[in-house]
Amino acid sequence: MNLIRLALRKPISIMVLVLGLLFFGIKASKEIKVDILPEMNLPVVYVAHSFNGYTPQQMEGYFTKMYVNMMLFTNGIKSIETKNTQGLTLMKVNFYEGTEMGQAIAQTSALSNRSQVFLPPGAPPPFIIRFDASSQPVGQLVFRSNTKTNNQLQDIANFTARPFLIAIPGLTTAPPFGGSPRTVEINIDPNKLRTHQLSPDQIVEAISRNNITAPSGNVYIGDINYLTPTNNTIKAVDDFGNIPIFKDGVENIYIRDVATVKDGADITTGYALIDGKRSVYINIAKAGNASTWDVVKNLKKAIPTIQNNLPDDVTISYEFDQSVYVINALKSLIIEGIFGALLTGLMVLLFLKDRRAALIVVLTIPISIISGVLFLKLFGQSINIMSLSGLALAIGILVDESTVTIENIHQHFAMGKSKAKAIWDACKEIAFPKLLILLCILAVFAPAFMMTGIPGALFMPLALAIGFAMIFSFLLSQTFVPVMANWLMKIQPHHEHEKEDRFDLFKKRFGSFIGRLQPNKKPIVIASFALTGIALAYMFAITGKDVLPNVNSSQFQVRIKAPEGTRIEKTEEKIKQVLRELEQVIGKDHIAISSVFIGQHPSSFAVSPIYLYNAGPHEALMQVALKDFDGNTDDLKDIIRQHMKTKMPDLHFSFEPIELTEKILSQGSNTPIEVRFSGMKKKMNVMYANKLLAKLKEIDYLRDQQIPQSLNYPALNITIDRERAAQLGIDAQDISRSLIASTASSRYTSKNMWVEGMMGIAYDVQIQTPQNILNTKEELANIPLAKNADRPVLGDVATITPTTTLGESYNLGTMAYTTVTANVHKKDLEQAKKDVEEAIASLGELPKGINIMVAGMSPVLDDTMKSLTNGLLLAVVVIFLMLTANFQSFRVALVILTTVPFVVLGSLILLKITGSTLNLQSYMGIIMSVGVSIANAVLLIANAEKLRLENGSANLSALQAVSLRIRPIIMTTLAMVAGMLPMAIGHGEGGDQVSPLGRAVIGGLTASTFSVLILLPLVFTWIQGKTTTQSPSLDPEDKDSIYFETTN
Repeated sequence: MNLIRLALRKPISIMVLVLGLLFFGIKASKEIKVDILPEMNLPVVYVAHSFNGYTPQQMEGYFTKMYVNMMLFTNGIKSIETKNTQGLTLMKVNFYEGTEMGQAIAQTSALSNRSQVFLPPGAPPPFIIRFDASSQPVGQLVFRSNTKTNNQLQDIANFTARPFLIAIPGLTTAPPFGGSPRTVEINIDPNKLRTHQLSPDQIVEAISRNNITAPSGNVYIGDINYLTPTNNTIKAVDDFGNIPIFKDGVENIYIRDVATVKDGADITTGYALIDGKRSVYINIAKAGNASTWDVVKNLKKAIPTIQNNLPDDVTISYEFDQSVYVINALKSLIIEGIFGALLTGLMVLLFLKDRRAALIVVLTIPISIISGVLFLKLFGQSINIMSLSGLALAIGILVDESTVTIENIHQHFAMGKSKAKAIWDACKEIAFPKLLILLCILAVFAPAFMMTGIPGALFMPLALAIGFAMIFSFLLSQTFVPVMANWLMKIQPHHEHEKEDRFDLFKKRFGSFIGRLQPNKKPIVIASFALTGIALAYMFAITGKDVLPNVNSSQFQVRIKAPEGTRIEKTEEKIKQVLRELEQVIGKDHIAISSVFIGQHPSSFAVSPIYLYNAGPHEALMQVALKDFDGNTDDLKDIIRQHMKTKMPDLHFSFEPIELTEKILSQGSNTPIEVRFSGMKKKMNVMYANKLLAKLKEIDYLRDQQIPQSLNYPALNITIDRERAAQLGIDAQDISRSLIASTASSRYTSKNMWVEGMMGIAYDVQIQTPQNILNTKEELANIPLAKNADRPVLGDVATITPTTTLGESYNLGTMAYTTVTANVHKKDLEQAKKDVEEAIASLGELPKGINIMVAGMSPVLDDTMKSLTNGLLLAVVVIFLMLTANFQSFRVALVILTTVPFVVLGSLILLKITGSTLNLQSYMGIIMSVGVSIANAVLLIANAEKLRLENGSANLSALQAVSLRIRPIIMTTLAMVAGMLPMAIGHGEGGDQVSPLGRAVIGGLTASTFSVLILLPLVFTWIQGKTTTQSPSLDPEDKDSIYFETTN
């Protein structure tokens, strides 16, 4: 009341404050961080270690288990998951919620360094990075050229373009994808080696001894200090061919005699295809505290500068821009806000027939939203899809405060009071109930501060956005609205009251209807609650449950696998055929761009597999962006599956999340369904995984069922006869060094560098056998091993046996595991989870030593539903306690809360009718509906209880309260429904992401209105019918207390 009095006494000050809020709010709106997701603060660290040439089993034994044993000293570790493939260990370290991640990363780094002592000689240090929403790429900077090779583009992207990206504030990048690092290739010819009786190791030794990196000192002669550089480093690439090879103490052979020297690139392990052509791209990510929109905007500004520094035949473009999503969502919010405000104003106009009053209500909406954005910025929040959802939801409920105030002012106008007196009395009369209503709505979102993990991270900005907007809406209704009402509103002429009489007639008829129900109130109330309870249980059981709504995205991502061991060139051919088939299925005009990465990343870039992981040359990851495509993406995926199954049956397709929200929520899982069998016996893990796979293939709505691991990778097992080798004067080390130089590269056993003169950049020098020469088992067997002799060759001291082996090994801690994965097609995740659990149960009791764990999105769903359900229950308890304290009656508080089951039922019914699921967004709508429903109930019951204490009749008081409050309740409900309609319809970018929220609110409010106006008076009359009107006060000096004593 003091706030209202202050506003009416100092109206100019109020307008100054409002203008100040608008000015600083608009300024904050321009400066606030615009991001895709709120800061997730996920307690996950990745450790990537590459050392080419090692098999998956060797990476597991020499690297993974050493790291895991050492990591156990780190505080707060929850689990360690590892993938091992040829030359790579990728470790995901999960920490418990609340772990100090700065300290965790420091400990992880220190212990990783300590682990180096136990790793094989020459192993480089690992790459360690924390995983958060900021770690996920938000777009791709694509490099194209019609004349340059991929390897040349790789060098240009890495050393010419990438330095410009570092200068962009908040931007971070991984190395380029798609090419191999530039190297000096010394390609040996095995036939010439045998002719000259040389081994590959002798070539490596000659290079190492003649191209060395060593410091040079100084010579002081007279007054001059001379540098003493030497030509111990080769200057030109061609000069490597002139290096002599010592043979029997005579320099009669040169590198050029047994090898070709080339300024080339590392052995190709992966390609990037952009629109079917070999290209290179850089993944663009942002630093943790940067704004995605600012990073992308600054990158786009920098592209002309970068382009100007590139060769004329190289072009760059920014593709797969994820920031567009949040920008379009922001545009949708503005449009929805405008429509919501106009529809709300229309509702006020229809009921009150007062354009000036409607204008006042409409003005409070943008002021409240802008003020909310200002405080979001002050509290360190960003504009993201969750805070935008909160603001969008707030648009529908902001009208409550102002609408109730305006309607009450009209009621006091009808009493014949002067304008100033009517406005003062009206605002004063409902000041405390409105404060109580605000507290009830805010209490609904109090559980956000107690949630943890992903649900808490997503719910918090939504709750803050609604809370700030609602607080300012209340303050405006107490200050801005009475001031503007005094300035703008007029007492309505008599002829406008004729239409009001029609509503009065409706009120009388409605009151009579409630009066006729009163004699039968007990059976009506009992039957209503019984039927509602049954219906609620039934609707909850049949309503699907997901973590987030299913989004009809304009892009998709699919992992494609050729038969294990397929050469990368052959995989590339198959992928190009897939692209041609996609053009037929989708239509060439509907494909905006396609991006494919085939094979694995070069071992030089250990960080790259964290962003994009492939198991081998037979695997590819494809992203496709659509344009002008009106169909359903899920249906399109199914069409692609069926088409490819017919056209390319030797390929396996598995669709994966591409939207950033899905990637974060999946926490690294490529599919929503994932089941892991772990234990020390790998064969048993695989056996039971295959059994479950057969069961999952029987579930008709599951798709892409597979064991994603490479379990039968082709191999040539080389078994050395050490005794025979010793007889021929060599040992396992000699054999290994020659073998590595022939089948991989010498840089893994003998590091050698060359500095390019113009740029001053150091590149590897590596001795290798060209892949097109070493292409038969016989050629492999003829690799020379001894110095200065044409025998022995590999076949003399070893047997070569074709076999199969693990192409990947997965570990959970030190235990191996095998995983089964599947996608879900047009079914909610909860149902899929139940069916998968039934399939697991049908396997029977697992043998000792075999463990099973459900991963993927199922644990996230369980955590989300549990957190939200507990949050709703907690909110109801908080509101109950608050209402009890306010009314000093447990009975009245209980009466008000009886509307809650009907609200939840109404929301579930509309969700089911519209095909929506119960998810994070729709749950927010239900929680919001509960708050608004309780607000309406407070508005009614506060009047009823006040009247009951005055006249002693609960029946009469309930009827009078309904008559007094029916119009503001119907007005606010219709206004809020109108305000939520644009969101519920879900048009625009990201509309289907928030549409369940709007639908839940509309369904809940509709049911709430009927329960508040019809059932609540009956419940009030029943419970309060025989309740005393005496005050519960125990104070002997309180006149309302039964213990009051008169003092003489």
